[in-house]
Amino acid sequence: MAALVLGITTIVVVVLRTRLDAFVALLIASLVTGFVAGTPAADVLESITTGFGDTLGSIGIVIGLGVAVGKILEVSGAADAIARAFVRLLGRDREPWAMAGTGALVSVPVFCDSGYVIMNPLARSIARRKRAGYVTLALALGCGMTLTHHLVPPTPGPLGVAGILGADLGALVLWGLAFTLVLLPVVVLYARWMGPRLESEISEEVRTAVYGGGAGGTGRVATAVPRTGGGVAKNAGPEPEADAELDEDEHEDEHEHDVPDPAAALGTPPPGAKPHRMPVGLAVLPLLLPLLLIVANTVATAIDQNAQNALGDEDYKPSTTAEILAFIGSPVVALLLGVVLAVYVLLPRWTTRTQVTGWLSEAAASAGLIILITGAGGALGQVLRDSGVGDELAEAISSWNLPGVLVPFLIASMVRVAQGSGTVAMITAASVTAPLLSGLDVSPLLGALACCAGSMVLSYFNDSYFWVVTRFTGLDGTGALRGWSGITSAVWLGSLPLLLIASAFL
Repeated sequence: MAALVLGITTIVVVVLRTRLDAFVALLIASLVTGFVAGTPAADVLESITTGFGDTLGSIGIVIGLGVAVGKILEVSGAADAIARAFVRLLGRDREPWAMAGTGALVSVPVFCDSGYVIMNPLARSIARRKRAGYVTLALALGCGMTLTHHLVPPTPGPLGVAGILGADLGALVLWGLAFTLVLLPVVVLYARWMGPRLESEISEEVRTAVYGGGAGGTGRVATAVPRTGGGVAKNAGPEPEADAELDEDEHEDEHEHDVPDPAAALGTPPPGAKPHRMPVGLAVLPLLLPLLLIVANTVATAIDQNAQNALGDEDYKPSTTAEILAFIGSPVVALLLGVVLAVYVLLPRWTTRTQVTGWLSEAAASAGLIILITGAGGALGQVLRDSGVGDELAEAISSWNLPGVLVPFLIASMVRVAQGSGTVAMITAASVTAPLLSGLDVSPLLGALACCAGSMVLSYFNDSYFWVVTRFTGLDGTGALRGWSGITSAVWLGSLPLLLIASAFL
C-alpha cells in the first residue's frame, strides 16, 4: 500500500513541482512503486517495457490516426460547417444547445484546446447578433467539448483507458455517447443559470471584442480571433449600428465577415479553381463512418458470440458478415479509412501534397506525447500487477462499504484535482485499477467508464484548458471558478448516478 501511495504521490509531485512532464512522471512512479514493493530492479524494468509495449501495440496506431482525422477536420473548415449546421437545425433561442452539441461532436476527433479556438468565433458572432448571452454560449461550447473529450473514443484519453483495461472499444463508444446525451442537458442548464450572472464580469477587452464599444455593450465590432494559444481577440474598430428592423437572416449574413475563415490554412485557390465549399454531409463523413464501422463490428461480434454459445464450438462457424466487419470495423482499419476520406473528400483538389503532409506531421507531433503517456500508464499498471500491489489494494478496498465502480471513479477524480490533466487522470486511474477489476467485480467496460467520468471533475488553475476557456470568455478570479470549474464539476456529479445505473447492466 505504501508503494501505491508513493507511486501516485510521485506523479503529482513531478508534474506540479518539476520541469518534467507526465510521461516521465509515470515512468518514475513505476520505478518507485516497484522498488518500494520489493521487486528486483531487473523485474521492474521488464514489467515497464512489457506494459509499455503491450499497451501501445493495441492503441498507439489508433491514437495517431484519430488525431490525423481531427487535424484535417480543423484545417478544411469541416468542424466549422458542422457547428453552423447545428445552429441552423436547432433554430433561434436554442443556441446554447447548438453550441453544446457542436462542441460534443467536434471534440471527438479534435483536441479541446484547438477545437475551442476554432468554434469560439461562432459563439461570439451569435452573441453579437443577440446583443447578449456570450458567457452562456462559451460555457456550453467548452463543456460540450469536455464531455466527449473524456467519454468517447477515438479521443486519446478514452482510447488509452480502453487499451489498458481491455474494454471493448465499440461498446465504450456507445456507452460514452449515451452518457454524453444524458449529460448535455446538465451542461445547457448550468450554462443558462450561471451565464447571465457572470455576464457583467467579462473583461472589458473581451466585452468590446464581442459586443463592441457602445454603451451597454450593444455595439458591434469586427474581430480577429487568434487561432493558437489562450489569448483573446482584439478590437478592430466599431461598425455602424444595424437597422433595428434588420431581418434575422440578413443580420446573420451581415456578420459572416466578422468570423475568421476556418479554412484559411488552405490558402488562396489558384486562378480558375472553384471556391472551397463544405457541405455538412461531407463534413461529418470522415468522423461518422469510422464510428459506425467500430460499433457495427461490436454488434456483429456480440451476435456471433451468442450463436457460438448456443451451438457450441464444434458446430459453430463464423458468419461471413462478422468476419468482414471484424476487419473493416477494427479501430485501425476504420480510422485509416477516416483519414483517407478526410484527405480526399474534405480538402479541395488544389491542395498540395506538401500542405497535407505538413498537417499530418503536425497531427503526429501533437499525438506523440499522448501516445507516450498512454504507454507509460500501461507500464505503471504492469508494475502494479507484477509487484502484487494490485492484489493488496483489492484486499484493502474489499473491506470498504463502497460500490466497486466508485474506486476507479474516485482515483481518477483525486488525480485530476491534484495535477489538472484529465487524460493523465483517467490513464493513471486505469493503470491503478486494472489489476483490481476482478476483485472489485467490475467489468473492463464499466471500469473504463468510471475512469473517464471521474476525470471530468473541477477543471481549475492547473488545467491548461481552464485557461483557454476562461481567457476567451473573459472571466477571471471567482467568475472563472463559478463558471468553468462549476460546470465541469456539475457534469462530473451528474455522471455518478449514471455510473451506478450502468453498473446494474455491465
